Order: sequence, then structure tokens, then C-alpha cells
Amino acid sequence: NILNRNSTETASALEETAAALEEITATVVNNTENIEMMAKHSKNVTTAVVNGEKLANETTGAMDDLHEQVTEISKSIVMIDQIAFQTNILSLNAAVEAATAGEAGKGFAVVAAEVRNLASRSAEVAKDIKSLVENATIKATQGKEIANSMISGYVTLHKDIEDTSALIDDVAASSKEQQNGIEQINDAVSELDQQTQQNVAVSNSTQTIAEQTDKLAELIVSDANSKEFEGKNTVQGKSIEQNENIPVLEHAKVQKHPEPRAPNSRTHEKPVNKTIVEGNDKNAWESF
Repeated sequence: NILNRNSTETASALEETAAALEEITATVVNNTENIEMMAKHSKNVTTAVVNGEKLANETTGAMDDLHEQVTEISKSIVMIDQIAFQTNILSLNAAVEAATAGEAGKGFAVVAAEVRNLASRSAEVAKDIKSLVENATIKATQGKEIANSMISGYVTLHKDIEDTSALIDDVAASSKEQQNGIEQINDAVSELDQQTQQNVAVSNSTQTIAEQTDKLAELIVSDANSKEFEGKNTVQGKSIEQNENIPVLEHAKVQKHPEPRAPNSRTHEKPVNKTIVEGNDKNAWESF
């Protein structure tokens, strides 16, 4: 009974353990798949960062070209400003010469005045363009600095992502090994569960045989008690502990037993009553 009860409890506990282990295995497999997806996304992010760094470098090159062109424009504006200044001086000289010429120089004086106005307007426009070019130069410089900062940030981000990707790869490898290990444990527990279920079946059969044997022993004892023979009240059975031929199971060891056989149907047959022999004939008593 103890063996049967313990086997049943062990089978129940092992079955629950197997179910819990299956859930853990499913969780580990799911985590492994998620880690693999994280590694894939990390590689995609790395590719995007590399492309962003490339575009930032191209932006820096474009800013450098723009800065050079703005510098050239600034030089041209300086030349225009100088030309306007010289033209203004020439118009002043022409106005002086026209005033000296009197009536003959009035037409020339008008032309000199228009040239002076155009020179003044050219100087003002050149000044405005120069201001715009200076602002464009400042913006181009700021844009270049921003692009350089972006490049620096992309480089740092790229390194961090590579380190993170390496860690994710390590975790993925470890998780894969863990998955293989937990699957092996799951298989072992499943096999152990099956063996335990078989042991429970054997234990149940053993208990049934023991119960039938106990009933058979009771029938034998009852039948023996129903018989009358000389010396019945004085005969005694030998104790099992005192019988040297029968070992006492103080430290029983677990051994493999063959499959239990069905109890012999003849064990339940009614014992055949034999006639009690009277007298002191030893041969007749041994025959009985």
C-alpha cells in the first residue's frame, strides 16, 4: 500500500513537473526567437546609422563647397563695391569738368549725374548682397558644425549599436544553448514520466496480487483451522525472523522486476478436504 501510494503521488508530482517544464521550454523557445528578432532589428539599425553617417559626410562636403562659393561671391562683391566707388569718383570729376566747361558741358554734367546715381545704387546693392553673403557664410559654417556634430554622434551611435549587437549575439547563443539544454531535460522528464506511469501500473498490479495472496492466505488458515488433528493445539509455526533461509528485508534495494503475471485462477478454488488420520502412525501423518 505504501509503495502504491508513493508511486501514485510521485507520478502525479512528476506529471505536474513535466507540464511546468513544457511551459518553461515554450517560454525559452519564445525568448530565443525574440532575441533573434532583436539581433535582426539591431543589424537593420546599424545599416541605417551607417547610411545616416554617409549622408552627414556628404552634407559636410556640400557645406564646404557652399562655403567656398560664398567666399568667391564675397570677393566678387568686394570688387563690385570697389568699381562702384571708383565710378562715383569719376562721376564727381566729370561733374566738375562739366561745370568748368559752362554751357558746353551741361549735357555731360547730366550724364555724370546719372552715372553717379548708378554708382551709388550699385554700391548699396553690393552692400546688401555682401550682408546676405555674410549671413549665408555664417549659416553655412553653422551647418557644417552641425553636420560634424551629426557625424560624431553617428560614429558614437554606431559603436554603441555594434556593442549592443555583440551582446545580443552572445545572449542569442546562450539562449540557444539554454533551449537545447531545456529541451533535453524536457525529453528526459517526459521519458521519466512514462517510466513512472509504467511503475505505477506495476505497483497497482503488485498491490492486487498482494491483496489476492492475503485473501488466499486467510482461506488457507481458515481451512487449516477447520480441520481437527492430533497435536493441533500445540503445533507452532517458525518465525520468519528466526528462519535463516528467509532474509529479513531491513534494507530493501530497488530491483527491476518482470511484468506481473495475472494471479492463477486456481488460487481461488475451494481447497479439497482430506480425511484426518487418527492414531500415531508417523507415516500416515507425514502423508497427511
